[in-house]
Amino acid sequence: MEYVVKSFAALTTKEFYQLAKERVAVFVVEQNCPYQEIDEIDEVALHTYFIAEDEQIAAYTRIYEDDDTIHFGRVLVTEKFRGTGLGKQIVAKTIAVIEERFPGKKIVIGAQAYLQDFYASFGFKPISDVYLEDDIPHIDMQLDAF
Repeated sequence: MEYVVKSFAALTTKEFYQLAKERVAVFVVEQNCPYQEIDEIDEVALHTYFIAEDEQIAAYTRIYEDDDTIHFGRVLVTEKFRGTGLGKQIVAKTIAVIEERFPGKKIVIGAQAYLQDFYASFGFKPISDVYLEDDIPHIDMQLDAF
């Protein structure tokens, strides 16, 4: 399995199509959450993903900067690869990319609330109360700069 990090401009049309298709499958269809999944952040984000030997997307995140803060989101593992530990791997790789490319900056995420313990295992701490985003409970979490 290969880990890839690309800017929007570096993605081929086919790559972006595959990424968008998986994001819509998880965040819109599977979670029954109609919203504008493809947005203006995509053009400025770094897109990170694991691609399997059969060229299938296995896991994905996107990273973007906002003022002095780095964010990552749209974290997903495709159904075929769930339960394999790939979720931990993609988050660990994403944090490593952030530390390398944006040294000294804190990371803030909007996590689905049920994943609070998962992100805490990487050192994230809650910085908000639980709130609803698209009818799904979320919590903002922060990882201080290294």
